[in-house]
Formats: sequence, structure tokens, C-alpha cells
Amino acid sequence: MHVGSTGMPASPWVVRWAALARPGGDALDVACGSGRHARWLAQSGFGLHAVDRDAQAIASLQQALPGLPSSRLVCSDLEQAPWPFGGRRFDLVVVTHYLWRPLLPALADSLAEDGVLIYETFTRDHAGIGKPSRPDFLLQPGELLLHAARAGLRVVAYEDGFEAPPGRFIQRIAAVRESKAAQSGEPARRYSL
Repeated sequence: MHVGSTGMPASPWVVRWAALARPGGDALDVACGSGRHARWLAQSGFGLHAVDRDAQAIASLQQALPGLPSSRLVCSDLEQAPWPFGGRRFDLVVVTHYLWRPLLPALADSLAEDGVLIYETFTRDHAGIGKPSRPDFLLQPGELLLHAARAGLRVVAYEDGFEAPPGRFIQRIAAVRESKAAQSGEPARRYSL
């Protein structure tokens, strides 16, 4: 189990599929919260960038990672402000337990060639057993697959169902923005682990 300094383990899905990203590449943790994945990504050697609307969470993360330039930790309300990383490209974009549909195209656009998107959040069935329960924050069946297809991403792995423990309905995807060489028919990179 990979545990960050928050005491909460990094998602096994994130740990598994982050291995597809370029080692030492730039990683972005979106809606990072307490920073369980941000800390794990930094400890794993990625060039960490993180964003959250909670200034206290960002300040705590800055204290936990003192060598990280403060410009890489951004306090921004992703639902009210413009995307703070316009024009930036990342080798890895991680999103867990967060859904703001208008942001999905910006996430895909933020992937570098061979960049990996790892997304994991709750589905509509979760409303029957706990929070979140608002439809705005819950994925519909196959929704992450649809967004990946619209963005032209290659889906490497996908799950949609009930996970016990901890007892939640979850949908997850790992998808790659393939390089132009891979798209033109050159031998494909291997995406299995």
C-alpha cells in the first residue's frame, strides 16, 4: 500500500496507471484536497503541480513539500475561474473524487503527447448509499468513456461498478493522448502492466 504523509493511501488505480507516464515528467493533481496523490506523485519523482480551491489545503501541501516552488501549487476555484493551466501540457493528469463536467475538455487538452489521464470518481448509483448524492457530481454509465472518445484519447483501462471495501460505486479510466507517430501506424507503445 502506498501511503502519503496524509495517512491516507494513494488510490491503487492511480498508483498502477501512473506507471505509464514518462518517469520524472510533469504531473498535475486536480482538486488535490489534502494532497494524498500530490504527495505520492512528488515522492515518486514526478514534477508535481496541484490545484484546489481550498487555500488551507494548498498551504498545508506547501509546508509538506518545502522544496516545491509555490508557483506549482495553485489555489483556484475550478468551477468559477478560468482554467489556470491554459497552454500547459502535462505527462500525467490525476483527478479523484471530483467532477465538474465543463472542465473535462481542458483536462484532455492539458495532456502532452503520450500523456496519461487517470480519472476516478463516483457514479449515479452511489447516491443510493451515501454522499456525494447530487447528480451534478455523479457520473452516468460510460460517461468517462464518452469523454475520452470525444477527446481522441486511447482508453487503456476502464472500470465501472461497486467496490467493497470501502463500499462505493465508482467509475475509473486510464487514457492516453497518443503521439502522432503512434497514430500514424508506427508500432504502438505497450500500455499494459
